[in-house]
Amino acid sequence: MESLLLSIKEKYSQMGHSEKLIADWLTRNFSDMMNMSISQLADNCGCGEATIVRFSRRLGLSGYQELKLKIAQESANTAAGGVMGIEQNDTCYEIFKKRISDIHIALENTKSVLDPAEFENAANALRNASRIVIFGLGNSASVAVDAQHKFLRAGLDAVAYCDNHMQAIAASHLHKGDVAIGISHSGASIDVVEALRTAKDAGALTICLTNFGNSPIHSVSDIVLNTRSDETKYSILAMSSRIAQLAIFDALYTYIVMNSNKAAVKAIKETETALQSKKY
Repeated sequence: MESLLLSIKEKYSQMGHSEKLIADWLTRNFSDMMNMSISQLADNCGCGEATIVRFSRRLGLSGYQELKLKIAQESANTAAGGVMGIEQNDTCYEIFKKRISDIHIALENTKSVLDPAEFENAANALRNASRIVIFGLGNSASVAVDAQHKFLRAGLDAVAYCDNHMQAIAASHLHKGDVAIGISHSGASIDVVEALRTAKDAGALTICLTNFGNSPIHSVSDIVLNTRSDETKYSILAMSSRIAQLAIFDALYTYIVMNSNKAAVKAIKETETALQSKKY
């Protein structure tokens, strides 16, 4: 059985303005509507009751009551320790298919909110940086390390810092010509925001990679790169947002390699030569 939230995401682009108001409200307040009447939901979403019925039918449901029932079932599953859209009787392969669909939606949504000019500015800043530092904590730490790995292979001076004390120290030693990247899905990680603030005060150019929407990290970032994934409302693992972040770094790495006057290609070959002794 398909997740209701996944169905909403998949059909979002086909919805009219009023239906999107319902979709946006439900995404933010998924379990809050179970005790609401259709008129109460209409008031909360700023639309008419007929629009809610139309919205329900777009999702393949008979009407508002079936919509409430579906939400109650998925909310109960989540309260029992599940992940929204994943049901207890799902096979591992069915779960895999649902996660793939969710990832696909997150990538498409990220494509829609990623500013092309900002992306280009970030790529050129990294390509010409004297030094690159990447800050990430928790779920973002693995993305920071992956970015370091990619940039090092391209011959860039890049280091990932995943400890908040080391982030503060490294940021304080940056200068003009250096680039600091802060990765925070929420945009509200105090340590990452403060590390970027320190880096900016030291003269470095600052880039943030964060989920779409206003957040504290914007105020300390010269360049903002947005992803768009709502999964942390129902999944602590934040898989889809991480894959969107990895895709952005992969694009930056590829751009740098393709626009580096063969220097990056040479660095990659040197890396492969150095690693030959590590393989059978």
